[in-house]
Amino acid sequence: MSNEQKYLNMIGLAARARKLSVGEDQILKDIKRGQAKLVLLAEDIGFQTGKKLTDKCRYYKVPYRSITDRQALSHAIGKSGRVAVAITDQGFAQKICSLLD
Repeated sequence: MSNEQKYLNMIGLAARARKLSVGEDQILKDIKRGQAKLVLLAEDIGFQTGKKLTDKCRYYKVPYRSITDRQALSHAIGKSGRVAVAITDQGFAQKICSLLD
């Protein structure tokens, strides 16, 4: 199993455990509240959305990573057209980071 497949599986597990948020507004809320432990952005995210999310992550000191394309990310969480997710569980966030780094 490739490393990409491993972290996508972890994202899927986090989704089923309801430990992630999707949608720009919800992710921004979670970053501000300190709920987001890790923000994952698709490589093909739009410039404006990407900048808004990364700026907020930097300001609130939330780690973020750029990962695969939106199709693979959407498939991993079972929702279509998703370009970003926020992991809200520290355990999942650490595991996904270790697989990415």
